[in-house]
Amino acid sequence: MVHNRLFQLFIFIIAFGIYALGENTPARYLNDSLPDRWVYDEHPNPLPPSDDCWWKNFNDATLDSLIAEGEAGNYNLLMASRRIEIARNTLLMARSAYYPTVDMSAGWQKARTSAETTIPSHPAETTDFFSLGLSMNWEIDLFGKITAQAKAKKALLNVSRAQRDAAMISVAANIAKTYIELRMYQCELEVARRHLLSQEKVVKITEARHEAGLASMLDVSQARTVYYSTLSSIPSFENSIRASLTSLAILLGRYPDEVAARLSLKADMPDYRQIPAVGIPMDLLRRRPDIIAAEWELAAYAAELGVAKKDFLPTLSINGSIGTSAHRADDLFTKKSFTYSIAPTLSWTVFSGMSRRYSTAIAKEQMLAGIDNYNLTVMTAVQEVDNAMSAYKFSLMSIDATEKVVQQSTKTLELSVDLYKQGLTAFSNVVDAQMSLLENDLSLVSLRGQAATALVALYQSLGGGWTAAPVN
Repeated sequence: MVHNRLFQLFIFIIAFGIYALGENTPARYLNDSLPDRWVYDEHPNPLPPSDDCWWKNFNDATLDSLIAEGEAGNYNLLMASRRIEIARNTLLMARSAYYPTVDMSAGWQKARTSAETTIPSHPAETTDFFSLGLSMNWEIDLFGKITAQAKAKKALLNVSRAQRDAAMISVAANIAKTYIELRMYQCELEVARRHLLSQEKVVKITEARHEAGLASMLDVSQARTVYYSTLSSIPSFENSIRASLTSLAILLGRYPDEVAARLSLKADMPDYRQIPAVGIPMDLLRRRPDIIAAEWELAAYAAELGVAKKDFLPTLSINGSIGTSAHRADDLFTKKSFTYSIAPTLSWTVFSGMSRRYSTAIAKEQMLAGIDNYNLTVMTAVQEVDNAMSAYKFSLMSIDATEKVVQQSTKTLELSVDLYKQGLTAFSNVVDAQMSLLENDLSLVSLRGQAATALVALYQSLGGGWTAAPVN
């Protein structure tokens, strides 16, 4: 009868545990509503962004080598890798709770008892003995509490992996953007120097006409003003180049002088004319590491909620020990010296001042906050893709228009100089044409740099070429 009662109680405990652990999946709370595709423009191209090494689409070997170097030397990536190892060992530590804890002890003890602690008193006793033994404590994962704890740590490990992927994408994108800026400033410096040579020729023309009595000193002064104005802008471009080199070196985990030598020579900007697919599927967005990290964070919160609920349930542990003790070391392994104990224990906290209830409420609110964070992350990702697509599209449109402006500005300068040589127009027209052409040339270079940077931002907003692989 007693055994039947105990069996019924055990069945009740298990049934209560199953009821208490019933968890609503957080998926039903997710508001993951993404557009089917992002439309670029009316020009079809079926190729989506590359799933691997997207920066190679720029066809720039120098950029490829810089990003490879940054992957190996960037300190943010190195720290992210160490955080993965920390999370991995935390998971292994949580899984170690599946196994028993075994302690070993060995020693010698000598003790004397008082003769005056009992009534009537008895002679004092002195004992001394050697002891050797093993003790074990093992918590049985009866209701899956240890499993839930390990599940939470596993999710956090995947969060750290996704965060490292995010850092990888960010580093690659920042290297690409900084490299593009460097090439842009170098191109602007070349434009300024090219215009400087052209303006110097105009200065000589005005000086020759002034010496011949065909032009006033005002023309010479205006020509020199344009020349020195352009000359004064060159240090600014050189400073921007140096700053870009320094930023690039830090991204590579190096000092500026180590990279300046191989990047100081001017080179063309990477190819920015890469029309993305007409429709970029929403599945590409879900490879973004921040969305993946938000999903795993939500999984960790859900697991922590499960752990909190399991605190309401009893725990089953087994304590045991085996050893030997004897007055003489030679007798430690005799049959009479062996000792042992085993104590299965079922413990259940009946009342804890409502602390477990509040702990569960906290865990539930954390999970709901994780759901909100996931939805916000998805919405932010959609915004970033839309903004990047729009910026890239309108940058290309601006480049097309500005190229026509530069063509007309070049023609205007040529005509104004020819007419001035013939004395058919005022020199102020030449000055205006010079300044306008310089401004438009620099604007065109800047727009090309912006288009390339916007393309990098588009790849970055789509998650680059990496996908966070879950832990098995």
